[in-house]
Amino acid sequence: MSEARVIVVGNEKGGAGKSTIAIHMATALMHAGARVAVVDLDLRQQSLNRFFDNRRKWLESSGAVLPTPLTPSGEAGEILVRAAAEDQAVRFEDVMGQALGIADFILVDTPGADTALSRKAHQSADVIITPLNDSFVDFDMLGQVDPVTLELKKPSLYSESVWEARKVRAAVTRRMTDWLVLRNRLATTEARNRKRLEERIAALSRRVGFRIGPGLRDRVIYRELFPFGLTIADLSPGVRPVPVSLSHVAARQELRALMTAVGLSEDTGEEIVATDGDSDVEELDKAS
Repeated sequence: MSEARVIVVGNEKGGAGKSTIAIHMATALMHAGARVAVVDLDLRQQSLNRFFDNRRKWLESSGAVLPTPLTPSGEAGEILVRAAAEDQAVRFEDVMGQALGIADFILVDTPGADTALSRKAHQSADVIITPLNDSFVDFDMLGQVDPVTLELKKPSLYSESVWEARKVRAAVTRRMTDWLVLRNRLATTEARNRKRLEERIAALSRRVGFRIGPGLRDRVIYRELFPFGLTIADLSPGVRPVPVSLSHVAARQELRALMTAVGLSEDTGEEIVATDGDSDVEELDKAS
């Protein structure tokens, strides 16, 4: 049996949307028929584990049938949380070893900080996905710019950390880790600032070797389904805890574009049809 493909969602800055990306990718992969294991390394926040715990509870209460990860989502997290700091690396390897032989994909969500577990996860990744908010504040985590000319000066600490992780993995496996930076939560204004940022991201991508892909906009639907343990990929005529609008259809298109950029299946669940009166045709046009 071939080993699972390890996808690590990483960024050493909080608030970039790592857990949102991990949650949506995991559910989209499961709807495409893949066997998915999830590992939440944000041992304090545990957003990924709480999402899938919410999912199981909601499915039990509603009687709906939707795909879930291979093992109880909190199991790996509990093992790591209970472990002493000096034992966490060994426990992480145990968790990954168990998942590698039975899953098609392992989704690893990392904390917004540099930790030993996060570094080990990056070194094990086939794909590293880094969500980046549309601002120079977030870009500073990847690269430094000249304060006068705004020209790119050099990679920042996280870029150097990813470079080191890729070298470690290449030395062991002879395979290069794919690194994808997502333009997440794109703003609809400040076109001049966006253009400046795009140019710096493109320059840095050529320098340190990452690809650039589309992320997810800042939509209510990505947040309001969290208490149910659901995503836009789960919505269907039989699963609809919130009213569906055309903006939700546009969100589905964004998720498909994300999966395509990563090189994964575009099958993100059953098609949904807007039914409420708050439809936003402009949103659908943007997604198209």
